[in-house]
Amino acid sequence: METRSNHVLVGAVTLALLTGLLIFIVWLAGLSNKTTKCFDIYFSQGVEGLNKGSSVNFQGVPVGQIEKISLLPDRPEFVWVRVVVDAETPVLQGTTAQIKGVGFTGVSEIALEGAVKGARPLTQAGPQGCPVVPASSGGLGALLNSAPELIDRIQRLTERLTELLSDKNQNSISDILENVDKTTAVLAARAPDLADAIGDARIAARNAGIAAQRVGVLADSTNQMINEQGKPAAEDLRKAIAAVQHSAENLDAMVGDARPGVQNFSKNTLPEMNRLVRDLRDLTTSLQGFTQRLDENGVGGALGPPKLPDYKPGKKQ
Repeated sequence: METRSNHVLVGAVTLALLTGLLIFIVWLAGLSNKTTKCFDIYFSQGVEGLNKGSSVNFQGVPVGQIEKISLLPDRPEFVWVRVVVDAETPVLQGTTAQIKGVGFTGVSEIALEGAVKGARPLTQAGPQGCPVVPASSGGLGALLNSAPELIDRIQRLTERLTELLSDKNQNSISDILENVDKTTAVLAARAPDLADAIGDARIAARNAGIAAQRVGVLADSTNQMINEQGKPAAEDLRKAIAAVQHSAENLDAMVGDARPGVQNFSKNTLPEMNRLVRDLRDLTTSLQGFTQRLDENGVGGALGPPKLPDYKPGKKQ
């Protein structure tokens, strides 16, 4: 009876172990059948610290791991990284991938960031068969990428500093500092005068303010006077201008009325006056001749030329 009881106990324990093993296998199978998605990332920078099996985080939450790392066959300047993440991970349009270091261990991981609510999921397959997540430089990767440019700028800065601190420039800088020292000493010696000048400037500024205020009052008074007295004067001036304009119009009318007489005067009267002047000139010439004869020969000579004696032949004078 005891031997038979031992066999039953051993059989029960063995059956329990087999049942537990079967349940464990089913649980592992359930874990292995978890749904995942693959994505491809192309890095143009170094991927130091990344290895197959490295962690993939989404906003700091572990969601998957790296499945493959290799160079692109046709584009060796790019590093092809394939990651596998949980199917529930919201890898949407606008999501980017960065390489981030984990502490000071030299190990890196891939961080997915930039998902926007309402964006579409990344589903379009890329060249390698999985959707492509754009890579972005950040953290240590960005620093390493910009390191050559940074070193070049530091080198240029060093060269310029070396040129600036040459012996010739050092002498010039020493002279400048010496001149500054002398100027400072002169300013320190003239400090009382400067204080007096500043005080005078303040007084001048105060007086200028008072003068400006007075000018403003004068301007207001002038404006008021112009408004009160300038308007009647302007009205009188306007009336005077109207009167002058009316007189000019009357003068134009008079000139228009006199134009025919002026034309007749110029065409008829002026020629007759010219003839009259010529006749008067001839008369004056004749009178001058008469007067001369009267002075020389008397009344008889003035009336005509002297008669010649009659010629009688045979008689002697």
